[in-house]
Amino acid sequence: MTLTKLMSGAALALVLVLPVHAQDAQTNGTPAGEAAAEVGADAATRAPDVAPQTEEDDDEEEAGDEGGVHDAAGKFDYGFAGLLARDNRTDLAPLTLASGQPVAAREYTLKSGGYYRIEINADGSQELALSGGDFFRAIWINEIVIEDIEIRPMGVHSIEFDSAGTARLSFVAVLPGRYTLSVPGSSGDSLQAVFNIQ
Repeated sequence: MTLTKLMSGAALALVLVLPVHAQDAQTNGTPAGEAAAEVGADAATRAPDVAPQTEEDDDEEEAGDEGGVHDAAGKFDYGFAGLLARDNRTDLAPLTLASGQPVAAREYTLKSGGYYRIEINADGSQELALSGGDFFRAIWINEIVIEDIEIRPMGVHSIEFDSAGTARLSFVAVLPGRYTLSVPGSSGDSLQAVFNIQ
């Protein structure tokens, strides 16, 4: 009689667990027949009120914790400073504004995405400027520093010196092409600086 009660209890447990386990297995891609065979094999050892937890449940919980943040990895990892990191910065040969002197010794070759600093030195022998709207539109200017005054402009068309002084321009080259900074009204090659952005 005791054996009959034990067999009845096992059969009842099988009947209660089988539909729940088969439904979980179908959502995981396991056919219902295989799920029934799995339940039959270990129904005597499994409690009917315990549902198995799968790895997919863990993945869903972790995805919910991220809060919709998308991590976009870049090609280069410059760290917290991004493109303006010191590892990406290059100091260029200075430009000179002086009466009868060439503005630059040779052409500059820059890489798109490179961070550059260049000084413009004026000796005060003549009121001179450097103009180049196309060049300034092909770069992103981080700042212009004049006598420890930092200027962060939205755009620049020209820089003019009425007297002696130095301006330091830091920028990121963006748009590939050939650009010039030249003294307004001049036609000589020595009165311009050529920048080739690759």
